[in-house]
Amino acid sequence: MTDLRPPTTDEIERYAATHHMDLSEREVEDLSAAIPAVLGAYERLDELSASEPDVEYPDRTAGEAPSTEEDPLNAFVRTCLVEGAESGPLAGYDVGLKDNVSVAGIETTFGSDVVSGFVPSIDATVVTRLLAAGASITGKLNMEDLAFSGSGEMSAHGPVKNPYDPDHLAGGSSSGSAAAVVTGDVDVAIGGDQGGSIRIPAAWSGCVGHKPTYGLVPYTGILGLGRSFDHTGPLARSVADCARVLEVIAGDDPLDPRQGAVTTQPYTELLDESTPEALTVGVLEEGFGHDESDPDVDETVRDALDTLAETGTAIEDVSIPMHLDGLAIWNGVANEETTATIAGEGIGHFGNGYYDTDLMAAFAEARRENADAFPPTIKLVATLGEYLTEEYHGRYYAKARNLSMDLAAAYDEVLEDVDVLAMPTTPQTAHERLEDPSDLQIIERAVNMLPNTAPFDVTGHPALSIPVGTTDGLPVGLMLAGRRFDDATVLQAGHAVERSVE
Repeated sequence: MTDLRPPTTDEIERYAATHHMDLSEREVEDLSAAIPAVLGAYERLDELSASEPDVEYPDRTAGEAPSTEEDPLNAFVRTCLVEGAESGPLAGYDVGLKDNVSVAGIETTFGSDVVSGFVPSIDATVVTRLLAAGASITGKLNMEDLAFSGSGEMSAHGPVKNPYDPDHLAGGSSSGSAAAVVTGDVDVAIGGDQGGSIRIPAAWSGCVGHKPTYGLVPYTGILGLGRSFDHTGPLARSVADCARVLEVIAGDDPLDPRQGAVTTQPYTELLDESTPEALTVGVLEEGFGHDESDPDVDETVRDALDTLAETGTAIEDVSIPMHLDGLAIWNGVANEETTATIAGEGIGHFGNGYYDTDLMAAFAEARRENADAFPPTIKLVATLGEYLTEEYHGRYYAKARNLSMDLAAAYDEVLEDVDVLAMPTTPQTAHERLEDPSDLQIIERAVNMLPNTAPFDVTGHPALSIPVGTTDGLPVGLMLAGRRFDDATVLQAGHAVERSVE
């Protein structure tokens, strides 16, 4: 129980001043007299106990960090063992979790030194659903420090090496999730995606990664960056396994304030029924030829689409000029919203649903004591976000949110005529691993792969990355984006690509 005390007169003046109020001496005296009565209700809150989500399958082994010999790519933060139901659609599957996903009784590090020693008392909703489906949780997987980077080099536990070439990076922020899947150390993994953080490591490391429609999969029990663009979803070695996992974890969760009405589909059944001839793929002109683009990546993706056309899939060129503004719109949303999430003690405010008070308390204490340990990207975002909010009064955030609806409408208009949009997942292959990158190098390398992935985080459309070949020995990913809550068609198209390039 906290020690709740009324503010001093100096504190009343100071906290009022943060709202630009200059209180008179009489007003300070009046507030000082009124506040203790109001705090009586808060004292009662301290006396009450709120219910928490039940923890199913409580027998679990917390495990330990594997040795370098056991984990040469540095994909794991720790191995663990939580066994689920004896039967179910995921019986026999070993599942790894990005280390921002809560598992009761097992430390969660968020890839960071800022919040250390935090042990959740709850399971994330996706964990409860995975266990009920027969899966075993066998590892907490390395990730970028507090998830704000796409490169794979910023974890406090060290960079995650690329499975194809350890002199390159796995991609982020779900770095270990991709690497562990590709090596076969887990059958499937759960990642998180705010700017591309499932699809980027999937593309760079050579596996399948699916960012579901916004709100389709509950985010309860997972540390995020912004409620309007947090996504969680599967990474696997096949589209079929992504579909199987999505079928288990998707659906309504009254504990998640992000969700509205949720429409699910029989993803596995529809995947089995799909035929390439029934699909129309729109090749997005603006998804190619970025300043950051490697021509070999663009060519590899186009070659894969040509191969798909040979199976009977209709391929059409389409144009959405506003796609080129998608990254700017994402920046306008992500910077100020992430800043607000940090100020909201890692959880935020003003949504119906479950609030992890233990995580809020740990994050609140950590950011006040260890903020100097924030990674360069978080220092940049928090500083810039606060500046923009205070000096420009949220104007750019609000405008970016409004523009995101226009961008979504532009995608929707084209998706009336085609089933999915196709483009490279990232404009380049994996970054080379640097021994001692500067802060400016880290910042630049953290976000220079986002022009195709980030727009679909602010619009909420489902997007899937499928490996379609290599260039200079490094994997190339093709991304498909589809209509919101029609993840089944995106997976069908991905399945067709997968079969054609094999």
